[in-house]
Amino acid sequence: MEMVDKNWTARQFVWNDRLGIRIPALQQDWDSLTIAQQAAVLAYWEESRGKIPDRVKWLESQIAVKQDRLFREEDFGAACRLNQDIMELASQINDLNIWFRTGQDLEPAAKTHG
Repeated sequence: MEMVDKNWTARQFVWNDRLGIRIPALQQDWDSLTIAQQAAVLAYWEESRGKIPDRVKWLESQIAVKQDRLFREEDFGAACRLNQDIMELASQINDLNIWFRTGQDLEPAAKTHG
């Protein structure tokens, strides 16, 4: 089996600040990749994907902290900001869960959610 350059493989992924992981951003159609390239991309994705559960747990802990502050907050404006923060964190968890379920159906840059 042909060897795939690790730098090439890494370039098939981009860092997503919002999600805190590297996500697929394939530079060509999946079907045009060689079997070795597909295997390299999948191996790299599995490594990145494996970080999602820990990231979700961390986001959940941030939600719990903000909910605790929200329950004690008396200022309406501050409560609204906390609620907005909680909704954004929950949205990140939702997007991470979608990415976690993404496996071999990787497509070129089509799945770059927010």
